[in-house]
Amino acid sequence: MNPRFRFPDGFLWGAATSAYQIEGSPLADGAGPSIWQRFAHTPGMMANGDHGDVACDHYRRYRDDVRLMRALGLQSYRFSVNWARVLPQGTGRVNAQGLDFYSRLVDELLENGIAPNVTLFHWDLPAALDDRGGWLNRDSAHWFAEYAAIMFSALDDRVPQWTTLNEPWVVVDGGYLRGALAPGHRNLYEAPIAAHNLMRASGAGIQAYRAHGRHAIGVVFNIEPKYPASDSADDLAATRRADAYMNLQFADPALLGSYPPELREVYGEAWPDFPADDFRLTRQPVDFVGLNYYTRAVVRHDTDALPLRAAPVHQPHRTHTETGWEVYEQGLVDMLTGFRRRYGDIPLYITENGAAFYDPPVVEGEVLDDPLRTDYLRRHLEAAHRAIEAGVDLRGYYAWSLLDNLEWSLGYAKRFGLYHVDFATQRRTPKASAKLYARVIASHGEALGEA
Repeated sequence: MNPRFRFPDGFLWGAATSAYQIEGSPLADGAGPSIWQRFAHTPGMMANGDHGDVACDHYRRYRDDVRLMRALGLQSYRFSVNWARVLPQGTGRVNAQGLDFYSRLVDELLENGIAPNVTLFHWDLPAALDDRGGWLNRDSAHWFAEYAAIMFSALDDRVPQWTTLNEPWVVVDGGYLRGALAPGHRNLYEAPIAAHNLMRASGAGIQAYRAHGRHAIGVVFNIEPKYPASDSADDLAATRRADAYMNLQFADPALLGSYPPELREVYGEAWPDFPADDFRLTRQPVDFVGLNYYTRAVVRHDTDALPLRAAPVHQPHRTHTETGWEVYEQGLVDMLTGFRRRYGDIPLYITENGAAFYDPPVVEGEVLDDPLRTDYLRRHLEAAHRAIEAGVDLRGYYAWSLLDNLEWSLGYAKRFGLYHVDFATQRRTPKASAKLYARVIASHGEALGEA
């Protein structure tokens, strides 16, 4: 043990998941389909034809999974709600059975001493709302506020932390620009509209919370620090465009009430003029911001890489995960300190951080050895501690993910879990990374100093 790595008193230790990735039973008990249910069952969209019909079967096994959380010593569990499970049409009639599932999950967590942290939207928009235009429809902000108010009224008496959106950039880039994720659109003109309406929806959800809630609410962004490949003017400009597109496009309207000027360069004639009044909605006071960090990008100018005219440069002689992401823990420090410089001393949480690596075959009764993931976890927790020493108001850390799960269109081949899941039998097996994380939690960080 090393007291040098001790985290501040009150620092929150957790793990995170999302509904479509783990729950399974997506149409059970009166639930409506989501865009991911549709997308996953569209031929050719998912690796190996995978889908979330069973996933980790968490909908039926949630009590067992809460016991795994307790075994880790988790203080908080971050999960998302399947909007269409609660509102099958996205608005209107509430499905009591769907809402009851989340109420039972919250109660089970509290009975085990684990604080629920609820994300309202983690990419699975009700299909009925997509039929009405989805995030391209300005009414989407009102749909989201209606749904949010229902959830607050039902659960805020027991839920201390809420998040409006998770990673809106992924929704826009994958779902509206490149077509690799639900709803599968490829349209440059749609992307900024969807992005803007997502941030309007987040603001409307926060307004609804101020009317109904009494604890804390924030929003979660995935931030990928951008570093220029050289000091050339072209590479520096490309890096600014990449940063504006991935990072500032969402944080700026939420926290500054504006967009960075580089977005006009990115979108060109596809960039619309948004009403000034919209920024009074997007910029709502938040109690915290969650930041998801996985990797960095080294950027060079590339006229063929549209719309950014910027391309990532592979870094040789570095460790890369199975998703091709460079392991670069200093990027976590740079992300946290850079966010503080731009937006001020907002309370921050690392709401996702993790890595997909190859896992060896499971031997029954043994802990699965995952040295690369264990090393990744240790390095990034030490980096989080360095950010706190640098003055960042970091309040907690959520490992991604509690369980191996459906990695969206990549299917089940990419494993991020602290617990290995045999998807044929649903057996959960702890990994060495889980054992390290349990020791870190129990020692409040001091176990990071172990040899």
